[in-house]
Amino acid sequence: MARVKRGFKARRRRNKVLKLAKGFHFDRRTKFKHTSETVRRALHNVYKGRRLLKRDMRKLWIVRINAAARVVGTTYSQLIGSLKKNDIKLNRKMLSEIAARDLEGFKAIYSSLK
Repeated sequence: MARVKRGFKARRRRNKVLKLAKGFHFDRRTKFKHTSETVRRALHNVYKGRRLLKRDMRKLWIVRINAAARVVGTTYSQLIGSLKKNDIKLNRKMLSEIAARDLEGFKAIYSSLK
């Protein structure tokens, strides 16, 4: 059986990984063995980061809502409980934007709960 040198296929596979390493330094960009390990870790961290971002943003929204709730004289948990009881469907993202940018609007939402 004839020997197969794998030139084209192997080069294409390596180049795909090396292309993802654009911006890396030293051997992490040029040597395939180092590059493949670094790219694998980088892709894993990017995946993890997308999940952590969602978690961090929700924490930020809750902090903003709580700060505005304290200004109007209540707490975060009481405010969210009142919103649910009165069937006001504002998600935390929008509520935090209102709290951060339009405190008068937030006060109007709070006063409509009573």
